[in-house]
Amino acid sequence: MDLLDKINKQNDIKNIDEADLEELAGEIRSFIVGNVSRTGGHLASNLGAVELTMALHLCMDFPEDKLIFDVGHQAYTHKILTGRKDDFYKLRQFGGISGFPKTSESDADAFNTGHSSTSLSAAMGLVAARELRGTDEKICAVIGDGSMTGGMVYEALDQMSQLKSNCLVVLNDNEMSISKNVGGLSMSLNKLRVGKTYNDLKLNVENALLNIPDVGMKMAKGIKRSKDSIKNLFIPGSMFEEMGITYVGPIDGHNIPEMVKIFKDAFELNKPVIVHVKTVKGRGFAVAERHPEYFHGVGPFDIDTGKPLSTEKVLTNTDVFAKKLIEIGEKNDKLVAITAAMGSGTGIRKFSKKFPDRTFDVGIAEQHAVTFAAGLAKGGYVPVVAIYSSFLQRAYDQMLHDVCLQKLHVIFAIDRSGIVGDDGETHQGIYDTSYLRSMPGLTIIAPKGRHELEAALDYAMTVDGPVAIKYNKGRCFHDGDEKSTRFIEGRAEVMNFSTTVGDYKGPSVALIGVGDMVETAVNIREKIKDKTGMTPALINLRFIKPLDSERISETLKNYDIVALLEDTIREGSVGEEVAYIMMESGAKCRFLHFCVKDEKLPHGCVPRLKETQGLDEKSIYNKIAKEMGI
Repeated sequence: MDLLDKINKQNDIKNIDEADLEELAGEIRSFIVGNVSRTGGHLASNLGAVELTMALHLCMDFPEDKLIFDVGHQAYTHKILTGRKDDFYKLRQFGGISGFPKTSESDADAFNTGHSSTSLSAAMGLVAARELRGTDEKICAVIGDGSMTGGMVYEALDQMSQLKSNCLVVLNDNEMSISKNVGGLSMSLNKLRVGKTYNDLKLNVENALLNIPDVGMKMAKGIKRSKDSIKNLFIPGSMFEEMGITYVGPIDGHNIPEMVKIFKDAFELNKPVIVHVKTVKGRGFAVAERHPEYFHGVGPFDIDTGKPLSTEKVLTNTDVFAKKLIEIGEKNDKLVAITAAMGSGTGIRKFSKKFPDRTFDVGIAEQHAVTFAAGLAKGGYVPVVAIYSSFLQRAYDQMLHDVCLQKLHVIFAIDRSGIVGDDGETHQGIYDTSYLRSMPGLTIIAPKGRHELEAALDYAMTVDGPVAIKYNKGRCFHDGDEKSTRFIEGRAEVMNFSTTVGDYKGPSVALIGVGDMVETAVNIREKIKDKTGMTPALINLRFIKPLDSERISETLKNYDIVALLEDTIREGSVGEEVAYIMMESGAKCRFLHFCVKDEKLPHGCVPRLKETQGLDEKSIYNKIAKEMGI
C-alpha cells in the first residue's frame, strides 16, 4: 500500500505520478475489499467507480469544487481520497464514518445523499448559488444508469437545458462491460465535441449564417435538421442533445487518462455537459464481478470465497412475506405485485419467478409505482406494492391523492420499517407511522411476527380499501400458535391479563406493544414476573389504524402503569394518540411512552441504536421497574 500511504488529505492524489495511477487504483480496490469484508457495506458499486472517482479528483480541487454522488453508495473512493482512509475500520459502525456522503463528516462532501435521483437537482441548486455569488467553482454530479429511471432526473434536466454556465454530469453506466463503440471513432468524436476549437467554430458558423439576410435562418435550420437526423442514427445521447445539453460518450470508465482529458475539456465549456462512462460493477474482485447484485450491499464475508462469515439461517419477515404472497397468488389470479427496483430486497423476485406476467418492476420510481398500482386497482386487480419504508415516503402524495382518497384496494407491503441500522439516517424506517396515520381510509397493520404477518396479508385481501402492512428488517419473531391470529378490524390482541402470584402489593402494570416491539414486551413481562410474582397485562396492538380506542381506554383506566413500546418517532406516533385518549377518558395512570426520541438516527447496528433511544429490553425494564418501586 505504498502509494495509498501518500494519500492523507484531499487533493493528495495530484502528487501521484501519472504512471502510478493504475497501481493506486489497485491499492484502493484492495483496501475497499479488505475493509468491507470486515464491516460489510456497498461493494460492487464502489469497486466499479474507483478510476472514475480518481479522474474527477485529478480535475477538481476540494473543498472548493463540489462533487455530488447520486444515492452515494459509490463514494468510498472519494472518502479515501479526502483523508478518511484511517477511519474505514469503523465503516457504518456506530460512531464511525458513514457509508454515504455526509457534509458533517467532511467539507469535501458537498451534499448528503442516500436516496436515488436527487443529484442533478442538487447540482442545479449549487450552480444557481454559484451564479448568484459570482464565483467559479466546478460542480459535478455522478449518477448511475439505474437512477436515471427516477422522474426528478428529467425535471432537473429540463431546467439544466436552459443553463448558460458549466455543470458536468457523469452518467456512470455499469450495467454491462465496455461496448464496442468505445473505440477510435467514438473517442475522436468525443474530443471534438468538447474541444474549444470545434465549439468556437460551431458558434461562429451559426452566427454568420444568422446574419445573412432572408436565407440565413433557413440555412441554419436546414443544417441543424440534417445534422440531427444523422446524429439520431449514431449517437446514443441524442435525447440530451435535443434538450440542449452536450453529450459525450460512452467512454471507458476505467481509463483514467482518457477521462481526465474529457473531464477537463468539459469543465471549460460554458454549458452543461453529460459524459457517459461505462464501468464494470465489482471491478477487480472476481466474485463481485460475477455476482454484482449480491455484492451490491453485503455483510462481512470471506475474501477468498466471497461467502458470508455468518452461516446462521435466519427466517426474516421478507422471507415470510415472499412465501405467503406466492401462496395467495396461486389462489387469486387478480393479485399482482409491484416493486421499485428492489425485487430481491423486498421478496418480490420470488413471486416474479412464479408469476412473471403479474409482476412489475417499475425501476427507481416510487411515485409512479403507487399511481400505477392505483390504475391496476381501478382495473379490477389487487396490487401489492412492496417498497422499503424510507423509499415509500417519496410517494406520500400519490398514496394520499391517487389511492386513499379514491379508497382503492391497494396493499402496501412496507419492508424495513422501524430502526434499520447500518445505512443511517437516510434509510431509517422510523417515520412511516407518522406519515401513514394521516392517510384517510388507510388501514395500517403492524404484525408482531411470522404467523401474524401471514394473517395480515390474508386479511388485507378482504379489506374494501387501501391497506399498509409494516414490518422490520431481519429475524422474524416466532409468535406462537397461528390459530391465535384471527383478525377483527381495528381490534388489538390481548395476549394475557394481569395476574398476581405471591405477596406482590405494588402497582398493576400493562404493556402495549406495536409490531416487532411486542417481542420486547414479552421478554419484559417475563422479567417482571420473575422479579415480583406479578404478570403484567400484555396487549399486541396489531392495528395502528383504526386504533382499538376502546381497549386502550379500558387499559388506561384499569392499570396503574401503562407502557407503550414502538420504534417510531414521537411526532405522529401511536403514543401521541394514546396520550390524547388518556386525556379524554380522564384516566389517572402513569403512562410511559417508549419510542425513538431523536428525529434522525445515525448509522450503527440496531441493538446499539436501540440502546441510545432507551428502546432496548434492559432500558425499558429498568424504567418500568423504577416506576414500580422494585
